[in-house]
Amino acid sequence: MAADQASSSLDSLISSFNTRIAELQELVIGRNMYPASSIADLSAVDTSLKAMELQVQSIKDRLREETEAIPKAKKLIQASLRQQKKLQSMSLHITSCLPERTISVNFDANKSFLPEGPNQQPGFGSKIEEEPAPLPKEKKGRASPPLWYITVNELDSLPSYMRGRLTLDKVNAAISDMAAYAEANAQLIGASKKKLAENLWERALEIRDIAMTELVKGKHFFLETDIKGPSLKLDNTGKSILTVVRHLGRISETRVGHNRVIILLKPH
Repeated sequence: MAADQASSSLDSLISSFNTRIAELQELVIGRNMYPASSIADLSAVDTSLKAMELQVQSIKDRLREETEAIPKAKKLIQASLRQQKKLQSMSLHITSCLPERTISVNFDANKSFLPEGPNQQPGFGSKIEEEPAPLPKEKKGRASPPLWYITVNELDSLPSYMRGRLTLDKVNAAISDMAAYAEANAQLIGASKKKLAENLWERALEIRDIAMTELVKGKHFFLETDIKGPSLKLDNTGKSILTVVRHLGRISETRVGHNRVIILLKPH
């Protein structure tokens, strides 16, 4: 019985040694396949991954900023295009109106010497008499409305309660709108009846009557009812802008009848 137990223990010990030897052989094979020198340091790998993650996040942040800036850039482009159209319209009108006014003055001065021809319209002289006489300054050509922008120092010199959140660009854009309103009224003053739509003729007569008053005569002006944007509107911001430009001497105000008239002043 003792011999059987001794034999069984020996077999178990041999089996254990064989298992251990097999494990060692597998480890040797693994070491030969992957030498220690070829295995990268895990901490270095982690550092590289973190650096890459930071770079990717930085790229994402930059893309988001660029995406948010696109609508602002579009608004600036649209505002520039609107301003360009206004300037082109002003330029074309001045160019086209000056010869016409010269011809009109010469005709009034010499109409008694013109012979009647077959192309002359009946009642032409009476039609001329129906239209109000042009302002004296129109005979010499009409200058463009003054564009007297404010400076950074002027804006900074204002009290904080008056300046509020107004910016230099916002105030100067409103001044451009004022010049456009004044230019539109000047066009009505200089236009003949045959070139105006029927719904504008009454408006032209009203503007001409205002232009002939003592306080307004010879000046560029617009009415409070003309204020319709795009940069200047009759809201709280627009009222603040009017207060600022009036305080800085860019405009003056008066009343003609029921109309509030805003006059553009020239640089001193």
